[in-house]
Amino acid sequence: MTEVKNLILGAGLSGISFAYFSKDKDDYLVLEKTSNYGGYCQTFLVEDYVWDYAGHFYHFETEELRNLFLTLVEEEEKIERDKNTKIYYKDELVDFPFQMNIHQLNKEEFIDCLYDLYVKEEKDSYTDFLDMLYGKFGKSITEKFLKPYNEKLYATSLRRLDTDAMGRFFPYADFGAIIKNMKKPEFNSYNSKFWYLKQGAQYFIDKLYNGLEKNKFKFESEVKGINLNEKFVTTVSGDKIFYENLINTIPLNLALSLIGGYDELVEEMSYNKVLVFNLGFERASNNYKDEHWIYFPGEEVPFYRVGFYNNILGQEKLSLYVEIGLDKKSDPDVDKQFENTIAGLELVGIKDLDNNLVAYNHVIMDPAYVHINSYTQKKIDLLLADLCGKNFYTLGRYGKWTYNSMEDSMLWAKELAKKLGEQNAK
Repeated sequence: MTEVKNLILGAGLSGISFAYFSKDKDDYLVLEKTSNYGGYCQTFLVEDYVWDYAGHFYHFETEELRNLFLTLVEEEEKIERDKNTKIYYKDELVDFPFQMNIHQLNKEEFIDCLYDLYVKEEKDSYTDFLDMLYGKFGKSITEKFLKPYNEKLYATSLRRLDTDAMGRFFPYADFGAIIKNMKKPEFNSYNSKFWYLKQGAQYFIDKLYNGLEKNKFKFESEVKGINLNEKFVTTVSGDKIFYENLINTIPLNLALSLIGGYDELVEEMSYNKVLVFNLGFERASNNYKDEHWIYFPGEEVPFYRVGFYNNILGQEKLSLYVEIGLDKKSDPDVDKQFENTIAGLELVGIKDLDNNLVAYNHVIMDPAYVHINSYTQKKIDLLLADLCGKNFYTLGRYGKWTYNSMEDSMLWAKELAKKLGEQNAK
């Protein structure tokens, strides 16, 4: 039997950040079911290629976390880039976001988008995400890009998503801004500048982890049950660990299943998986020399986004991450998806026919994107408020069941560590 003040479930970015910022550094324990830390921020170093679980890039709005990043990571390891992203639309590349760059379309499609944008019927409130897209951007912009792309990404009908499902990360733009952008591009997204690391996204997580005591981590320790009333968890290996505070960073649906009694809500919680192929080729693409990532709304290819590690890192050999959205209950035929992916990369000219594949791997992110809708979210919010009263706290995108940045996850971890530290000091 083990007793600990703060028991942290999951050694991803959120769990490690909580431990890093915690004032109670002598009284916490991190349980991680796999053999390594980092969660979705892990990096694979395969031959000459640097790959992550998917594209993870660092950009900070808060001075404190920016300074932490700049302090911990050596200057020679950082690569700073001005984001260069495109949309593959009808065999042409259009600047992202689509709604701000409709003037780059051919004349007929541009007129369609501009006309529909002008005559659109905005409402005071919208019923769902798709309803909002039609109301704010009109029929043409919605149906040419916003609807097909987001349906590929979320692998679901946009009618199932709340109007604000993507929060501040959705690139909203009004009519005036779109018109002005035709003459003088001025759109700045939250990640218009970003850092990447020569050894991959995990390198920053390594720096955080290296500042912690390694004996505070128990790897290959999968939790099989959570008892909120008596405040202990049991692991698959038979350990029983009592705690004062339980800090959950594993997916909320899984945590609720471990608590028990929430089967109906767990089934209701909607999300999708993402199949990611990391691919390394002999040489760079003949057609894509500068792009950092490209969005694909069309049905002619299975993937919704392709990222170019080599263009970001300044390397010669083509190195890609390719993302495919899947329903949460799907059991993908990975070999078939791989064949379709290679064919799709050739179709759009990313992979030249004589450019041989040197190395690859794949991961399935499960869950990947949470499907936020107000009906389910109200239930989750009420439940989390109740669980907080039982010393059960949640962190991270999946622990909180939301859509957020890595910086948000770190800030939430810091705030919770401060809150619990102040409570313990009383």
